[in-house]
Amino acid sequence: MEPWQIRLYRHSLMKKDKVRLVSRLVGFSNQKIFDLGCSNGAVSHFLKQRGGEWVHGDLDMENLLSARPVLGNMLFQMGESLLPIDTESIDLAMALDILEHLHHDEEMVKEIFRVLRPGGEVVVSTPISGKIFLINRLKRLAGMKPEIYGHVREGYSLKDLSILLETNGFTVTRATTYAKFFTELCEFLLNVAFTRLNRVKRSRLHSGAISPSSATDLDSHSGLYRLYTRFVYPLVRLITRLDLLLPFKTGYATLVIARKPQR
Repeated sequence: MEPWQIRLYRHSLMKKDKVRLVSRLVGFSNQKIFDLGCSNGAVSHFLKQRGGEWVHGDLDMENLLSARPVLGNMLFQMGESLLPIDTESIDLAMALDILEHLHHDEEMVKEIFRVLRPGGEVVVSTPISGKIFLINRLKRLAGMKPEIYGHVREGYSLKDLSILLETNGFTVTRATTYAKFFTELCEFLLNVAFTRLNRVKRSRLHSGAISPSSATDLDSHSGLYRLYTRFVYPLVRLITRLDLLLPFKTGYATLVIARKPQR
């Protein structure tokens, strides 16, 4: 049987969209890569298949222990503003869904700049923020505030994220979004359903307990998981296809690629 996080990934929405987009835009072969915020390792596992020499880090030791079976032993615990990596030793930094968890996001951007070689790139993904995003408002009305997801801020606009990177020495080469309205709506409803069915106490939610977070957790919901994979997932996957019909292009997640200038 596959590791629990890989099984979850195969029935995910935004994670699959993220891997497809990053795989299309980023070259990994012959790159030395540091993966900031690997979480349980599922997304990193599939990106690693594109090539490169990977080292993984996360703020949470529990995440690193969960990720080890799928990512191997090149795992390091990192601080909010300190990376355990030598200066100018990395070709590519992957910062997928990490900055929104950090109180000192600018310090982390400076650290990424430090460890990248001249000409190296950083790939940043975050939730999007802004008054026009309806589902962000629905999340707050439903009690799904940023801290429920383990976030210290709602997210970033493409403009604000680009400014954050450029202010700290980077040159932005690509800025786009993904996860449009129907994908984000389905993710939101699934997160709400899990927290309600699981009766997660608010004291636990600061770490982002919005989906199964371990093999034991997934096994304890085995009946619901079978129901989800057989009946619910095919339906929500079909609903997300409606995104193709939307006239607007902006999604609910950002993806920015930036380069450290050559000397």
